[in-house]
Amino acid sequence: MMGANTLSITDNRTGKEYDLPIENGTIKAMDLRKIKASADDFGLMTYDPAFMNTASCKSRITFIDGDKGILEYRGYPIDQLAEKSTYLEVAYLLLNGELPTETQLNDWKRNITYHTFINENIKKVIDGFHYNAHPMGMFEATLGALSTFYPDAKDIFNNELRCKQIYRLIAKVPTIAAFAFRHRIGMQYAYPDNDLSYEGNFLNMMFKTTELKYQPNPVLERALSVLFILHADHEQNCSTNAMRSIGSAHTDPFSALGGAAAALYGPLHGGANEMVLRMLKEIGSLDKVPDYVKRVKAGEFRLMGFGHRVYKNYDPRARIIKQVASEVFEVTGKDPLLDIALELERIALEDEYFVTRKLYPNVDFYSGIIYQAMRFPLDMFPVLFAIPRTSGWLAQWVELLEDSEQKIARPRQVYLGYRSRDYVPMDQRRPAGSIAAGS
Repeated sequence: MMGANTLSITDNRTGKEYDLPIENGTIKAMDLRKIKASADDFGLMTYDPAFMNTASCKSRITFIDGDKGILEYRGYPIDQLAEKSTYLEVAYLLLNGELPTETQLNDWKRNITYHTFINENIKKVIDGFHYNAHPMGMFEATLGALSTFYPDAKDIFNNELRCKQIYRLIAKVPTIAAFAFRHRIGMQYAYPDNDLSYEGNFLNMMFKTTELKYQPNPVLERALSVLFILHADHEQNCSTNAMRSIGSAHTDPFSALGGAAAALYGPLHGGANEMVLRMLKEIGSLDKVPDYVKRVKAGEFRLMGFGHRVYKNYDPRARIIKQVASEVFEVTGKDPLLDIALELERIALEDEYFVTRKLYPNVDFYSGIIYQAMRFPLDMFPVLFAIPRTSGWLAQWVELLEDSEQKIARPRQVYLGYRSRDYVPMDQRRPAGSIAAGS
């Protein structure tokens, strides 16, 4: 009798049987290579587009149970962290594995605050962009450019230098983001004010005009901290996978982060809350909600901000962010789009069409409304996602580098194209189909 922690496979092509060990609910894909139909057979592979059921790493950073609606950073429930913590404290937790002591947190804040300014020559990179360039495009390009300013960042296995790059990146991403915004609207840059909190300083660099000392509204400052905590990490999503994949080549963290930001730039990832806001504006008024929902159910388009690749229950971040929204609107005034959002949520939680498909509100559903109320323009939304996710990307990057099982990322493919064709002279060729046309 085989052990309980094995998987027995019979290859019906050959009649051979194989026993593969099961560890942590997985089998190793390389164990399948033992299964061959003939001596010169490459061996069995798995085919898994978009990694729907493939674990690419072992991690101790973020736990998600999508069916139960659970999200934990290093074992701490997201609702407790959002209620009691600050973003920089959570960033420390993600990178170091434990919540900091008071001394550790003060040192952490001091080291990050010290690095908030960017080299003056980096401003020339931002100034080189067209006046209407997308802030996310400027953000990712500037991250890549920063790698040339810090050649010591390439020494990724020097722990002291690696820590310095982590300080630099967490400190500088709000500055880069704010400078990209100011360039976009034609305003002079507002430099960091290191007397302010991490979030307060970002608001200062974004919105300071003629005042000698910018004083952020404490409610908005706290709301931004909560939003940053909720977006700090989310397991092996598209951009985190990009960070790990690029990092597996032992690329410097500035370049790897630029690649992760490029993945986040996509509308299916970091642009989702912008799509929610556009949807709410398209609906326009409460009386048009029923007809819009009817068209969604008819399959004309998707209901943006509902459903999630991982969560098959109410996104735990959505519950927290809904409360934050009410606090923000007490300061900024109620956005009329909120009534439309609340009505959409009410219908989705009661209508059998959405309930049976487990289409619950996700974190993007309310975050866009909050950002708009705080005067952030639509094209800044993915950048606002990238700022807090920087700490999560870096935590994942460090974990990758310290994992002895990891090698440079190199997926396999199932090749279905031609084999061994003879070269055809020009006068004998038939017109080829157009790649752009999809043929």
